[in-house]
Amino acid sequence: MELGRISAIFRYPVKSMAGELLDVARLSWHGIEGDRRLAFRRLTDKSGFPWLSASKLPQLLLYKPVRLDSNANSKNGELLPTHVRTPDGKEYELRSDELREEVSSRYGSDVELMNLKHGIFDESPISVISLGTVHSVARESGRGVDLCDLRRFRPNVVIETDSGEPFEEDRWVGRTLMFGEENSGAALRVTMRDERCVMVNFDPDTAERDSEVMKTVVRMNENYAGVYGTVVRAGELRVGQVVTLGG
Repeated sequence: MELGRISAIFRYPVKSMAGELLDVARLSWHGIEGDRRLAFRRLTDKSGFPWLSASKLPQLLLYKPVRLDSNANSKNGELLPTHVRTPDGKEYELRSDELREEVSSRYGSDVELMNLKHGIFDESPISVISLGTVHSVARESGRGVDLCDLRRFRPNVVIETDSGEPFEEDRWVGRTLMFGEENSGAALRVTMRDERCVMVNFDPDTAERDSEVMKTVVRMNENYAGVYGTVVRAGELRVGQVVTLGG
């Protein structure tokens, strides 16, 4: 069954920092190539999830990873950022002491940058949401429907479905999303609904908190918006690509 088409593709090279809007991306066995391959680890945290995220430091969203050195070697075959632009407009090398010290200072405790070739994910290597869901939440929360609302949900793939129905992703769990005309392209198995955290409350341009967004998701769909999946067939993703729902 044809669902619709890819509306947007995002990659987040450094966990909780600003994402990149892509026209084309390679979907590998560990998600979109270059996605969340880097994260800052809290040195004093001994839990099973020591990564510094925007829930602990909202200003992380305002740091923008960039690739300024086009001649820099890729890591594990993936093009990763070489620098990070800070909220103040400064540019530091990604692995520099200056960047590490600035993030540590903002957080109030020491951190170190880690590079994991398989990615650093909360639940699953790829997340998907429909435009219908985002637009519905935006309207119900009294917020404007624009790219800002979309970025709050930090998806990898945004699908504009033919129906435009909100939260139809819930019915995709246990089924397969296939990308491309011939059903021989990239594919992922939808494994679970995406239960939202406070990240949706933060404005990606200012890091200001607006709790009405999460309250709306709770009220409308028990705090679920979008789905997670695992890759069952690697391949290319492109904006405008047909998306088909299989069994």
